[in-house]
Amino acid sequence: MALRVVRLVIPWRETAFRSVNVAQKAGVHTSSVRSLRYGWWAYALGERTTPRLSRYSKIISVDGNLASGKGALAQKLADKLGMLYMPEPDTFYLDKMTGEKEPLPVAFNGMCSLEKFYTDPKAADGNSYRLQLWMYIMRLLQYSDAIEHLLTTGQGVVLERSPFSDMVFLEKNCQNICVQHYNEIKGISICEFLPPHLAIYIDLPAEEVQKKLKQSSKVVKFVCLSRRETSELLAYDATQAQDVERVAEDFEYLKFEKGPWLEQDDVTYHHMRMLVEDKQRVATLTHIPKFLPEITIGAHDYDEKYYAYKSLPGKKYAAGYNADVGDKYIWLK
Repeated sequence: MALRVVRLVIPWRETAFRSVNVAQKAGVHTSSVRSLRYGWWAYALGERTTPRLSRYSKIISVDGNLASGKGALAQKLADKLGMLYMPEPDTFYLDKMTGEKEPLPVAFNGMCSLEKFYTDPKAADGNSYRLQLWMYIMRLLQYSDAIEHLLTTGQGVVLERSPFSDMVFLEKNCQNICVQHYNEIKGISICEFLPPHLAIYIDLPAEEVQKKLKQSSKVVKFVCLSRRETSELLAYDATQAQDVERVAEDFEYLKFEKGPWLEQDDVTYHHMRMLVEDKQRVATLTHIPKFLPEITIGAHDYDEKYYAYKSLPGKKYAAGYNADVGDKYIWLK
């Protein structure tokens, strides 16, 4: 079974972008914080998504090669348009979602290393493919956070890259069977989500990319753009991308008359909210019963990792019920 399951079967705590939370307290009975989640009852009682959406309720993905300046543009554009900025996730994005005070060991974060990939991209232990697959899962989880935030609050989101514009280095560094597995995983999971309204691409000349990456000892990766028929597309060179005022003005001129977002209504938004709120379900979209040595472990190893995780401080029971991290009055909950 895939190692990444070890972590995802553990109940999730509140995500980093949960919008509606209520702390329930009643006299002597003291419970852990509960989140007032959207669900079927909320929809039945009249909760609707479309009234809160405006022209600025958009998902924007800023793409480009490494060292192209996409992070700076994404953050400034989000501030300019009054949107939420989400930086590109790293291998420890899951720790941020679950509110860890410090990153957990690599054994519980995909068993992959970005640093090792930079030094040995063709490592015999399969690190390259584990990293590629784990990062896709992290981007998918972050994208579900972005859609959840958009549909819950109406505020748009600007992302550094999305699962629709995933970096590809498989063909060069992984075996064909890994490439086929990755394409299958992506094919059965990405179709459950709506693509970004707008993809912004920063085009940096290959010579400049190589120069910057040599300075940072990193390797070149290539970017697949979102499809033009489903998303609006704006392209700039590295110099033009520094002019946030121009990019924001170009955004205002777009009519957003393409893509599946135009076909959505409160019913489809309801089903989408139910999906993106359930992170376990989102992660499960990337699981298929196929043996690959790079990402598969045996039952005994799985048990060892699972109980090692449960032995960590605060992981044995649900949040608020662990005396080893200072939870009190557990017997009254």
